[in-house]
Amino acid sequence: MAAPVAPPLCTWLVAACLSAACGDGEKEKQRRHRGSVGRLFGSRRLPGSGRRGGGRSGLSMAVALHPERGAVETKKTDVKQRRVVVTGMGVVTPLGHDPDEFYNNLLQGISGISEIEAFDCSSYPTRIAGEIKSFSTDGWVAPKLAKRMDKFMQYLITAGKKALDNAGITEEIMNELEKSRCGVLIGSAMGGMKVFSDAIEALRVSYKKMNPFCVPFATTNMGSAILAMDLGWMGPNYSISTACATSNFCILNAANHIRRGEADVMLCGGSDAPIIPIGLGGFVACRALSQRNTDPAKASRPWDVDRDGFVMGEGSGVLVLEELEHAKKRGAEIYAEFLGGSFTCDAYHMTEPHPEGKGVILCIENALADSGVTKEDINYINAHATSTQMGDLKEFEALTRCFGKNPQLRVNSTKSMTGHLLGAAGGIEAVAAIQAIRTGWVHPNINLDNPEKNVDVSLLVGPQKERCDVKVALSNSFGFGGHNSSILFAPFK
Repeated sequence: MAAPVAPPLCTWLVAACLSAACGDGEKEKQRRHRGSVGRLFGSRRLPGSGRRGGGRSGLSMAVALHPERGAVETKKTDVKQRRVVVTGMGVVTPLGHDPDEFYNNLLQGISGISEIEAFDCSSYPTRIAGEIKSFSTDGWVAPKLAKRMDKFMQYLITAGKKALDNAGITEEIMNELEKSRCGVLIGSAMGGMKVFSDAIEALRVSYKKMNPFCVPFATTNMGSAILAMDLGWMGPNYSISTACATSNFCILNAANHIRRGEADVMLCGGSDAPIIPIGLGGFVACRALSQRNTDPAKASRPWDVDRDGFVMGEGSGVLVLEELEHAKKRGAEIYAEFLGGSFTCDAYHMTEPHPEGKGVILCIENALADSGVTKEDINYINAHATSTQMGDLKEFEALTRCFGKNPQLRVNSTKSMTGHLLGAAGGIEAVAAIQAIRTGWVHPNINLDNPEKNVDVSLLVGPQKERCDVKVALSNSFGFGGHNSSILFAPFK
């Protein structure tokens, strides 16, 4: 009789615990052997060869996520002294793998939703997703490593290096950076699901058949870690996993490392690759997904009466955040300024939003206070709006309570075209917000054919792109567990 196999969830939790148990001594050992690790991974490609344009400790996390009153006051002082700007963007999405291509497709109202081709899902009630059809790691990830790692890590490393390339950080500039003040904080909601799922299947035969890299390559932190090893960046390096709010949590925490003087440059954002049988099956079991299989491009329809659930997506969105004077010194192009943000928890339900929107309202109010702006300053909101019945309405009600009926306010949902990229959603939506600032155009809301009666359509962007001189942009991301996050960007002045 074959040995019993642990349930996938239990096995996953064991792996997570093993990752968390890694002590300081092991980390120091890994740092000492970074050179040998680099040789294992193969030759490095440093950014800049392509065209331009295209503390881990629990104490550090506690300060970042749950600061004491004194720490808040210190941070406020640092905000004035150390401004944070965006100097690079990298994306891997169903609508393109370049920030300009991605945003141009959004402006044209093109949908990235299509039938799933990666595996046979004919027996599933949902057979559509924002699936990436064409993707290559060539020139970005060492071939031997790319074959072993999960797609979420492939997307993460590729988007991260493309962000550096987009920031104009050439090999020469890279060599001049103070590596101890450069960090990576790119998270994932789901981690290496495919790698771990394959390992479970192998275990059904024998543990000897398991990929020896299945545990490290399944953990959410390993993408940031390997990217840091490749770049030689020794500053803050970890990942945060707060379901679909992951990217915003990572971006704000990365900015706080710069604000507090702990880093000068941070790569930050999120990555996920959940379009595999266990990922699709899990969300189908939650009854969360759209079943509009006959018309995929119409399936994701935030705020529309006929919406029937969200559409899964995959990819990665990464920003280069940089301290202002550091960016100026190297002559970097500054795309936007990061103003601040906030996190809160609904403390209400695993998957349903709070009926009164208390957590979301508190999050937005705290984000405005942290950024030093008023509600009247906000004239563009990239909403979380995933095309779910409760989520869309409760977020809009919260926005109305926070901002009233400001005729200058424009609201849209990137997910109407990309689907929901889970932990990567906030990353690509931050890029969309920054591109709106740069271009003066906000992308449309597609599929909004029959708006909910409780939604004020005068605030929503229509079916075509619209001109908008963005003063301050707010980007929301919310996740299972009641995690709320809001981050703000503005034109650099």
